[in-house]
Amino acid sequence: MEFIVPIVIVVLAVALLTQALKVVRQQQVGIVERLGKFRRTLDPGPHLLVPLIDNVRYTMDMREAVVPFPPQGVITEDNLMVSIDSVIYFQVVDPVRAAYEAQNYIQAIEQLTMTTLRNIIGGLDLEQTLTSREEINAKLRAVLDEATGKWGIKVNRVELRSIEPPATIRDAMEKGARAERDKRAAILLAEGQRQSQILSASGDREASILRAQGERESAVLRAQADRQAKMLRAEGEAQAITTVFGAIHAGKPDQSLLAYQYLQMLPNLARGDANKVWIVPSELNDALKGLGRAAGDLLEGYGNTDGSEFQAPKKIDVFAEIAKQKIEAEGEAGRAVEQAIKEAQLMENARQRRVAIDQPPALDAGEPAAPEAAPSPQAEPGSQPPAG
Repeated sequence: MEFIVPIVIVVLAVALLTQALKVVRQQQVGIVERLGKFRRTLDPGPHLLVPLIDNVRYTMDMREAVVPFPPQGVITEDNLMVSIDSVIYFQVVDPVRAAYEAQNYIQAIEQLTMTTLRNIIGGLDLEQTLTSREEINAKLRAVLDEATGKWGIKVNRVELRSIEPPATIRDAMEKGARAERDKRAAILLAEGQRQSQILSASGDREASILRAQGERESAVLRAQADRQAKMLRAEGEAQAITTVFGAIHAGKPDQSLLAYQYLQMLPNLARGDANKVWIVPSELNDALKGLGRAAGDLLEGYGNTDGSEFQAPKKIDVFAEIAKQKIEAEGEAGRAVEQAIKEAQLMENARQRRVAIDQPPALDAGEPAAPEAAPSPQAEPGSQPPAG
């Protein structure tokens, strides 16, 4: 018995010391009550309490807490039931108020969130509910912050995790979204085809313009080449005709030469597949007679009938004959021009005399009339006026 009493005393002392020593962890605050009444708060660290009198009633966590709330059914303005799942971020700023002002502040925040969401969503239709999350979050946070301020709680953030409309509404929305996507795809495809056709048409137009310009330049070049070729050909033919004409005039052909040329053309007239019938013209006898006379003249002029050597006719200078005929033609042309000028002067003098006879000039009073001039003898047509 002697040892039991000290042991009991030691055990009681240890128990009392254990109750007296209280350690508060970091980011926590202890609420101390003495005989059931609030005494003080304990900051993080070790503290000594009065055993059996002081008691740590609440230990408040001062860190920011995240509390998700289960989905809640809310009716929109257009009478559609939507399910909203929310989450709230809050923090205890006054542990004494949080311990004594609200019996269960988490449950109070949940109920307040539900009623506030019903009020906010009730004024919005489904489209606004789905597209106005930021606005709903801001309104909900303002209401909760004002209501929980007296509880010593600060609501930092409110988020709507999901808004689920009814299944029928989701199907209709999916169909509408699908139709809108199909519409945008059709519009983009049509715009792509339109731009492609525009670019193709623009390319074809430019190609046609370039092709037309090339054809025009080619046609112009061909026309210029044809023109130059025709001009050169015409110049050549003109020179050939001039040379032949000059040679013919220089040679002074007669009927016999023409008859000979006519006989040379007869085989060409008879040649050809289409010439089934060949008619001999009536002038053939005259041509043969002329040819015979030409041959006889040649024999008389250049040959000897007694069998002596035949003398060839002398050569004719074609260019000299052409120049001579040109000078003669220019002289005849000058004389014809002078004759025409003289006849025009005679006709003008006769016209002036007729005008003077038909309309005599008026005389002033008292002025003697001038004696009429004797008419000059008119030159007969074709007569030469006296040399001036």
